[in-house]
Amino acid sequence: MSEREKAIQLLNAVPDYKMGYVIAYLQGAAVGEDEPNAETIAAIQELENGGGECFDTLGELWQSLEE
Repeated sequence: MSEREKAIQLLNAVPDYKMGYVIAYLQGAAVGEDEPNAETIAAIQELENGGGECFDTLGELWQSLEE
């Protein structure tokens, strides 16, 4: 049995009330992008060049987002 056949067999066993979780996961998996997009690359380059903002705690990040 192939991996795809196993997945289909398991999918048939998933109850309807959990199907939303499965669909969300599959949509993410179907994108299949292992490489960062242009926006992410630009943000990383900005940080490497001394720009952008870094936060020591999650609280500091949330505070900056609320301002």
